[in-house]
Amino acid sequence: MNPIHLSVSAAQESGAPLPPKPPGRLASLDAYRGLAMVLMASGMLGLPNLAEHFPDQPFWQWVGFHWEHVSWAGCSLHDLIQPSFTFMVGVALPFSLAGRLAQSQSPASLWRHVLWRSLVLVLLGVALRSVNKPITNWTFEDTLTQIGLGYPLLYAISGWGRRAPWAALAVILAGYWTAFAAWPLPPADFPWEAYQGKAWFSGFQAHWNQNSNVAWAFDRWFMNLFPRVDPFTGNGGGYSTLSFVPTLATMVLGLVAGRWLKSDPPPGEEEFYEASPWRIIGLLVLAGALCLVAGWGLDRLGWCPSVKRIWTPAWTLFSGGWCFLTMAGFYLVADVWGAKRLFFPLIVVGMNSIAAYVMAERLEGFIGAMLHTHFGSKPFQILGETYGGLLHGGTVLGVLWLILYWMHRRKLYLKV
Repeated sequence: MNPIHLSVSAAQESGAPLPPKPPGRLASLDAYRGLAMVLMASGMLGLPNLAEHFPDQPFWQWVGFHWEHVSWAGCSLHDLIQPSFTFMVGVALPFSLAGRLAQSQSPASLWRHVLWRSLVLVLLGVALRSVNKPITNWTFEDTLTQIGLGYPLLYAISGWGRRAPWAALAVILAGYWTAFAAWPLPPADFPWEAYQGKAWFSGFQAHWNQNSNVAWAFDRWFMNLFPRVDPFTGNGGGYSTLSFVPTLATMVLGLVAGRWLKSDPPPGEEEFYEASPWRIIGLLVLAGALCLVAGWGLDRLGWCPSVKRIWTPAWTLFSGGWCFLTMAGFYLVADVWGAKRLFFPLIVVGMNSIAAYVMAERLEGFIGAMLHTHFGSKPFQILGETYGGLLHGGTVLGVLWLILYWMHRRKLYLKV
């Protein structure tokens, strides 16, 4: 007899509770994750540079704006990539946890896995930022590192009741806002250039200017605890280590969505989570609308600007709203209507998102150089030099997808 069947039979005879069934895979989650990775990799298409050739065409100016990050405040399509990837970490947690519980893993084993995954993500992010550097580049603003720093806290929050994640969200955002608002503004003679900072705002919102805030002050101490070629004075983009705190809030929003999608109730709240697919979609849309309005309102009222680079509370809510709405759309089409074949190219990427992230970060130059060596530049200029970068980048993107497809066919998935 199969050992699994034998253990199940023994459990039934003894009256012991059976382990939960492993959850089914959510096609919408893989598709959405794949979209985020494809958008990230699409930076190699050079669309902002292409748009510069058409300064009088609104379409190309729209494309140029949305395929690069805004300078500080505001939001473009490209700015929503990292929140989406982060949000889906929270969505996936209830499914991942259920799968491990189905294997009868102990609480201690689950915590060991969480801490190991956190460590791997942090070090992988540091390793990616250290390529071509003279020594290890100890920096903690990479997407993987930010997720890794907050992941154990997310796991702890996942064991709380239905209302607790919302309470955690409020505490995180209120505390982060207070830390910035209470930090003293720089003096009039503040040396902005020395710290790679910039005064984007005036008045109360000046508390969220680049490299003159509490998160920058923390990094001026923390980052210099590590070996460095030169002392750390400020991040050129204004990014900071402490952004992992509100990044955790984005993961908590994803956790809430994941509980709805899985109908995964905390103990004693099973009735609330017995939801139909249409009620789940309604909850996702409602949460998305409320977050969008809240984030937009905080920014418009002047209480907190929406800045992705330091992950302000207004940005957390505004970007989280878009994540809820996008998740609802994918869930409707892929899982409720069952049209997941429409998203097959994205699912191939989404099921291997860590591999896709690493390859997009590190293989673009290698593949591009190989294409140039073996084919030269003429094949990519068949539409003229203006579109050469687009065709070259599109070919590199296609090669990366074929590698992921080869891995998908052989069920080779990079997981941590």
